[in-house]
Amino acid sequence: MVDALRLSFVVAGLATVLVGVLGTALGYALAKLRFPGRGFVDALVTLPLVLPPTVVGYYLLALLGRGGWDLLFTPQAAVIAAAIMALPIMVRTARAAIEGVDPVYEQAAYTLGKSPVATFVLVTLPLAWRGLLAGLVLSFARALGEFGATLMVAGNIPGRTQTMPLAIYEATQSGDDALARTLVAVLTLGAFTVLVVVNRLNRGRPW
Repeated sequence: MVDALRLSFVVAGLATVLVGVLGTALGYALAKLRFPGRGFVDALVTLPLVLPPTVVGYYLLALLGRGGWDLLFTPQAAVIAAAIMALPIMVRTARAAIEGVDPVYEQAAYTLGKSPVATFVLVTLPLAWRGLLAGLVLSFARALGEFGATLMVAGNIPGRTQTMPLAIYEATQSGDDALARTLVAVLTLGAFTVLVVVNRLNRGRPW
């Protein structure tokens, strides 16, 4: 249980870092830029949100199994699977947060000679931080609970790739109800905490 708990938090944490960077960039691009294929990119990014996780896992299995990449059935594969499944949440949340920033402030920065990058860092990010933080928290929770895609590309190897959802599945299959209940309680408490945090962020309440 300890190994699965530790690995789950490591995998979810690393996946959230990846999702935070890539998801914010994609959210900004979809919110502010107009480019050919924008609708296609939007649909492609959202696809893991509507596909069964096992289907996403199959695509990842085919991708990671080619090109000589030695990533299958490793913790790195679990991070990739968790990041792919959490990415749509971060992109959509970041896009909404960035679109919610009053463009008047950004235009004022441009008139003062600030570059788009400087404006994003100095103006857009500080004004959109609550939405972005909510996206990160939700992405972490999604990555922490990932099961199907992780099972496909990382397997269920105790002490190596077995995360909490996989440990729950194995404990249930083997009849270890006590372990299953403990892990379920931990994940449920974590999910409830995430929802409380996100609700407070959305309401703009101070900490």
